[in-house]
Amino acid sequence: MLRFRYLGANEIEELAELWHTVHHQHTSTASHLEDLITSVDTDESWRRRRSQYLEWLAEPDTLAVLAERDGAGVGYAMVTIHQAQRGSWERGERVAVVQTLCVHPQARGTDVGSGLLEEIRRQVGAMGVRDLELAAVATNSDAIRFYEEEGFRPFVTTMVSRIGGVGAHD
Repeated sequence: MLRFRYLGANEIEELAELWHTVHHQHTSTASHLEDLITSVDTDESWRRRRSQYLEWLAEPDTLAVLAERDGAGVGYAMVTIHQAQRGSWERGERVAVVQTLCVHPQARGTDVGSGLLEEIRRQVGAMGVRDLELAAVATNSDAIRFYEEEGFRPFVTTMVSRIGGVGAHD
C-alpha cells in the first residue's frame, strides 16, 4: 500500500537517493543539453537541490511529500505555492508548482506518480489553489505522456541557449 509522509527541513536528506535518480534521468534524456547538465556531478547536483529545497521549505505553504511502500521511499514531490502572475486568463490568486516529481525507476508504472499528484491536488485544493503546473524536460517523452494522462497540457515552452563567450573580457 502506498503511504504519504510530509517532510520538514530536518528530514530532507531522506530525498538524496531519490534525487540521484532524477539527476540520472535528466542527464540521460537531455543529451542535447549535455554541456548544461553533465557539467555537474550527482553529488554536486544534490547539494544544490538540497539548498533549494531548504529555501522553499522555509516558506509555510511548501509541501515535501514522500511516497512510501513497505516503509521504503519510492518517490517524492516538492511543491511550492506562490502568487499567480496576472495575465489574460483567470488563474486564481495562487498557483502550485511541482518543482520536482520523482518516482524511483523500479516503482514506475505502479501508480506512485499518480498517487503523488492526487495527494498534491487534494492538499493544494484544500488551500484554495486552482492550478497546478510543472516543467518537464522536452525530450523526456515518457514523462510528458504521463503528465498528459494526468490532465496536464502544454502552456509555455522554455527554450535554452548557451551564450558563447559570456564573462570574457576584451
